[in-house]
Formats: sequence, structure tokens, C-alpha cells
Amino acid sequence: MTNPKSLPICFWGVCLILSLYLGAQAQPPRGPLVVSPKINADKTVTFSYLAPTAKSVELSAQFEKGPVPMTKDAQGIWSVTVGPVKPDIYPYSFRVNGVTVMDPANVAFFPNERFKASLVDVPGDTPLIHALRDVPHGSINYEYYPSMEGTTGSLVVYTPPGYDQNPSKKYPVYYLISGTTDTEETFFKVGKTNLILDNLIAEGKARSMIIVMPYGNIAARVAEQKGGSKPADPTVRDGADAVKRANDFAEDLVSNVIPYIEKSYRAIPNRENRAIGGFSRGGGQTLRAAFHNMDKFAWVCAYSSYLSPQEMDGTFSPIVNKPNQTNKQLKLLWVSVGSDDFLYKGTVEFMDYLKAKKVNFKSLITDGGHTWMNVKTYVAATTPLLFQP
Repeated sequence: MTNPKSLPICFWGVCLILSLYLGAQAQPPRGPLVVSPKINADKTVTFSYLAPTAKSVELSAQFEKGPVPMTKDAQGIWSVTVGPVKPDIYPYSFRVNGVTVMDPANVAFFPNERFKASLVDVPGDTPLIHALRDVPHGSINYEYYPSMEGTTGSLVVYTPPGYDQNPSKKYPVYYLISGTTDTEETFFKVGKTNLILDNLIAEGKARSMIIVMPYGNIAARVAEQKGGSKPADPTVRDGADAVKRANDFAEDLVSNVIPYIEKSYRAIPNRENRAIGGFSRGGGQTLRAAFHNMDKFAWVCAYSSYLSPQEMDGTFSPIVNKPNQTNKQLKLLWVSVGSDDFLYKGTVEFMDYLKAKKVNFKSLITDGGHTWMNVKTYVAATTPLLFQP
């Protein structure tokens, strides 16, 4: 029997080459390189998707009114150029033979409980408020805390520039809640809240603050961690199920999240240095949590959200029946909405209701709909108002 050690080096070299060749032969063939999206100098954007055997591919983007057909080249790459597109961040996806898919050539995506769209960031000629600029930057931390029913909750936490350099300094905290089907990452990855604050702080327009971004769907998390199925979202925004879930969130926030943050971070632990805000469902959670806990929050921001007059009259009568007291307690009550938002009517009615009840508030009505483009505008408008003397 031949001793393997006695075989010549050239034999092992041939074996190595043969194994590499066979290994390469076993790999599936690689298709052509696809670059997508490609942002052109004139603000048009080219989207591409490799699908040689597909019968149809369409682009679905938030800046388009409907699906846009794409055309296939000889390599099987489907492409379309659209625009020019107004500078901002937009979700988009492809429909391949009627099936919605993400862009596999793009690592940026929209965190969501359901379908995760891809994201395209069209820069402005002058950097937008959410753009990455050459300024001092804060940090993003992922945190886990003991939550309701023995589950583990998740948070994304922004600390401002200089937080780690001055261990004796304490900061106010803004609790910021995403909308229905969004996750704790959405204000970070889509809303670019960290970059907005970095830029505003660098310009001297906003105070340095901690921003805490929790996951708003307590029922889904409990079901997931206990082996159940995610419950369907409430069908009525102010129905009993929606109100119960909002109250559960408020209980988790007050009893678990705030104590965890004030133990783990250098947070100033009083109502004058706590703000709460949210978008859509998160805005409803914001209003309910704040109005139930006026001893906890002095700054309240509702983005594309409202409470009905019936709920205000019934559940929160002290807020509206004692407006002078409310106005002294709340250093800011903010309500904003887009003119094309499907919640526009209810939000404007809420503003009119507060005005009739003599409850002070600031408001902003923008163009556009129920979008994260508007949310970034609202964050940029409200954070300079928070924690001011």
C-alpha cells in the first residue's frame, strides 16, 4: 500500500487543482452584475432586475402613481428609468409575474412586519436635513428589556454626539413610536432620525437628547414569543381592541421601558425632560399614553394621528374640561398631517376640537400623504421645539 506521505508534491498539486475545478463546476452560473438603483445626475433613477425567464416585471414606487413596466435586454436584465424624482427617501419594489419582491441588488430596506420594500435615497443638490453630513454623529444602540407577560422587548436608542465623552452629563429623552406594521427600526432606517438630530444639533437648532424608539405592537410580540400567531390589526382605529392595545403599550412604556432607560442611560428622570411622539398608530398610542400619564410627559407630538371627540369627552375629560390646567402642564402639544393623508379629515377635526376646547397646540399641515417623507419633515420641525425653556 502506498504511503500518502511518499506521494510527490506535484500529485497533491494536481488534486488541488482538480478539486477547485470540480467545485467551481458545481456552483450555479453567475448572472451579469446588476446595479440597482442607479441615481443619475439629472435626478432620474434607473432600476434594474435580473429575471431572464420572467414574462413581466414592473416597478412599484411611492413617487409613481401606478406600476411602471420594465423592459428586458439580451442578458435578461429588466430596466426602467423614471423621473426626475424629487430628492427624498422612497420605498419601492418589483412585481415579477405579479409577485411583489424586493430589489436583490439593494441592501437598504424598509423594516416592516409585513413586506419589506427596498429604499432609494435621491440626494438634493443641497444636502437635505436627513442627509449624512460632515458633522459630529451620535450612536445607535439596540437594547432588550424585560416586558409584559414575561416577554423580552426591543428598542433602538439614539444617543447624541458627545454622549460617551462626558459621563457626568444627563439628557432629556424623546420616546418616538412608529406606525402600524412598522418596527422599532423604522424611525432609524427610514425616518433617519439619528441623522436629522445630528444635523440639527450641529446647527444649534435642537438640544442634545436621547431618542428611544420602541416596537409598538405588544400583542404581536407576546404571541411570537409564546408560540402563537400574530393577531390581525384592529379594523377600527378607536374601537375597543385598538384602545386596549394602545393602553397595553402605554403600560409597558411607563412600567418597563422608561425605568429601563433611566437605569441604563443618563436620562433626566422627570416629566419636563420627557417627550413622547409617534406616527399613525404610534401617534394614537402617543396621545393615549400622554393623556393617561400627564405626570410623566410634558411634550407631546402626534404625527398623522388623532383621537375622536367621543374618546376625548369620555376618557380624557380632565384634559379638555380643565384647559388652563392642561395648558400649564403641556409645554408642547403638536398635531401634524398631510393634505392627502387618509387621516387628514380626522386629524383636522381633532385640531378644531382642541381649539374649541381652548387647549393650546401647534400644528403643521403639509402636502403629501401618509408617508415617511412627511414624517421626516415633522421630526425636523418638532425636535427643535423640545426641551426648550
